[in-house]
Amino acid sequence: MRSADEIESEKRLAAEAAAALVEDGMRVGLGTGSTVAYLLPALAARHLNVVCVATSIATETLGLGLGLELEPFDRLDRLDIAIDGADQVAADFWLVKGGGGAHTREKIVAAATDRFVVIVSGDKIVEALAAPVPLELLRFGLRATLRNLSRLGECRLRDAPLTPDGGVLADYFGEVGEPGPLASRLASTPGVLGHGLFPPELVHDVVVARGAAVEHLRRV
Repeated sequence: MRSADEIESEKRLAAEAAAALVEDGMRVGLGTGSTVAYLLPALAARHLNVVCVATSIATETLGLGLGLELEPFDRLDRLDIAIDGADQVAADFWLVKGGGGAHTREKIVAAATDRFVVIVSGDKIVEALAAPVPLELLRFGLRATLRNLSRLGECRLRDAPLTPDGGVLADYFGEVGEPGPLASRLASTPGVLGHGLFPPELVHDVVVARGAAVEHLRRV
């Protein structure tokens, strides 16, 4: 088993490799989480003329502090590249995201970019996706939404603040199985604003670090 220091080193290597993919003049989507925390200083150190969109207040605050130019996403309709971490990456490029609670915004950004790059340490690569799957729920009718979700499997509310968009964070702990059908059922449940299952169609590259080696995986 790898140590915490080794995993952090892999996160940093993957993030630095992804930062090298950004070119001058690009519009860049910035994800959220511990791996993205290594991406931001690596990107800022390149001193490129880029405009960034942040998926969370934490990312926006860190990016501004590093001198990155950030704009609200209501001023742009597409991005050239977006870079984000993941909680799980399956061999078929299905993802679980949202451990940091920003999965709804992250999915909007991923769907609006020409190239969505996922950066992970080697421990995030899995044979099959498993619970928990993050959820963002509307406050209105919350108990009714949870009752409907219970028909799919156990769901638990997080002890966490509301999202910047006013959503309630929760997690699905039932069986995942084939991600596609579950993603459809979660998305079609009234009151679910977003879920953390990201389909392969959104993913262009996975940059994974294992030890001192960095591998670029591309969906065929």
